[in-house]
Amino acid sequence: MRRYRVPLYTLLVNALVVVLAAAVGLTVSTQRAQAATVTVQAESYAAQSGVALEATADLGGGQNAAFLADGDWMRFDNVDLGSAGRLTVSARIASAVGSGTVELRTGSLTGPLLAVIPVSPTGGWQNWATRETETSSHPTGAQTVFAVVRGTGSGDFVNINWFSFVTEGGGAAPGWVPVDQAKWDAQLSQFRAMTPAAVPGGVVRVPEFNATCTYSHSKQDDPIVLPGLPGASHMHSFFGNKSTDAFSTAQSLLANRPTSCTPADDFSAYWIPSLYEGDRAIEAEGMIVYYGSRLPDPSATVPFPEGFRMIAGDAKVQTPTPAGSTGQYWCSGEGGETGRSADGNWPVCAPKAHLTHQLVFPDCWDGKNIDSPDHKSHVAFTYDGRCSGAYPVAIPNLSFVVSYPTSGSSAGFRLASGMASSIHGDFFNAWDNAALGHRVKDCITQKAKCNSAGTF
Repeated sequence: MRRYRVPLYTLLVNALVVVLAAAVGLTVSTQRAQAATVTVQAESYAAQSGVALEATADLGGGQNAAFLADGDWMRFDNVDLGSAGRLTVSARIASAVGSGTVELRTGSLTGPLLAVIPVSPTGGWQNWATRETETSSHPTGAQTVFAVVRGTGSGDFVNINWFSFVTEGGGAAPGWVPVDQAKWDAQLSQFRAMTPAAVPGGVVRVPEFNATCTYSHSKQDDPIVLPGLPGASHMHSFFGNKSTDAFSTAQSLLANRPTSCTPADDFSAYWIPSLYEGDRAIEAEGMIVYYGSRLPDPSATVPFPEGFRMIAGDAKVQTPTPAGSTGQYWCSGEGGETGRSADGNWPVCAPKAHLTHQLVFPDCWDGKNIDSPDHKSHVAFTYDGRCSGAYPVAIPNLSFVVSYPTSGSSAGFRLASGMASSIHGDFFNAWDNAALGHRVKDCITQKAKCNSAGTF
C-alpha cells in the first residue's frame, strides 16, 4: 500500500531551471563558459507512471516525486545535454528504507543508458542526499530523458527532488540566445534615422512613456522559463498579448496581435504570479508598464531588440517582508496603510486604498544576447548612472506598477509563487519596432514625459 506523507508546507514549484554551473550561485558575464548545468525538477515530467507529488520539508526544495517503487518512471522532454565531453549526472534523493537504482535512459524506457544513480537509505523520506555519477560519452543537445526506478523489493523506497546534468564540453553554455545581428542592425538603423518630435513648452522633463494594460488571462504557463511546457508553472496573471501561453515566441506574439494594452502597437507579453486572498484569486485592476531611464544622460538609450526577454525578482526568495522591507507592497489611495497582516508580510489598507506593488527591471544590456540561462545574466542594473563594461548598452528602464482592487485584511495574501518576497515579473518584447523606436527617440532620449499614445 502506498504511504501518504503530509507536506509540511507548500513551496514554489519551479518545474525547470536552467542555470550556469558555478561554485556558489550564479555569476555570469560571458557566454564562453566551459561548464554548464541543466537542473530538471522531478515534478516537471511530461509523462509518468506510479508517481505522486508532495512538498519537500526544506526551504527552497519545492516539490518532489514521491512514493517511487520498482518499475515507476518519469519522462522529461527537451533536456539539453550540452556538447560532447564529460557529463556529470546527479540526483537529489531521499530514502527511509530499501535500495536500488534510478536509470536514466534517452529516447524511450528501454533506450540507451545515460547514467545509473545508486539509491540507499538516507535516514528518512525528507533527509536529502545528492548522488552523482559521470560519463564521458553521451548524446548531445536536447534529448528526451526517462528516469526509470529499479528496486530490490516491491515497496516504495525513494523520493526524488531533482536531476542535474553538468556538461564540460567546449561550446557555449546552453540557454544563451544571441541577438539576430542582421535584424538588430536594421532595427538600429531605422531607429537612428528617426527625427525626434519637437518637445513643446511646459512638458515635464522626465524620460518616460508607458503602456497601460488590463488583465488578460491566467495560465500555469511561462514561455520564458518553461517554454513548450503547458501547465508546468505556478499560476501567472498575464497582461498585454492575449495569445500568450507556454508556446509563445516573438513570431507568434507579433502574428497574434490582440492586446489588453494601450497603445495597440504593443503586442508584448507581461506576466506576474497570481495573487490570492485565501483561495480566491485577486486579479489586478490594471498594470502600468513604465519605460524610462535612471541615467543622468539617457540620450544613448536604444529600444529593445525584437524578441528580447528578461525577468525581474526571484520566485525562489521566501523571506519575511515586514513594513519597510525592500520590495514591499504598499497601499495607494486615500488613507494609505492602516496595519499589517498577522504574519507582518502584507499591508492592511484603508477602505478607499488599494494594494499596490512596483517591480523594477535592469536597464543595461550586454548587446549580444536577447536571453540568458537564468533570464537575467544578459542584463544588469546601473549603480553608477551609466552602462559600461560587460553591459554597455542602455535600454529603457522597465517597471511594472500593479494595483489590486482589495484593501486586504489581517489574514493577508499569498502569491502563486509563495510569500510576498517571491514577487517577480516577466517581459517578452513584441512591440512594433517603429512604434517603440519613436517613443524611445521622442520621450526617453529627449527627457520628455509622454503618455500611452507616445505623445507629450
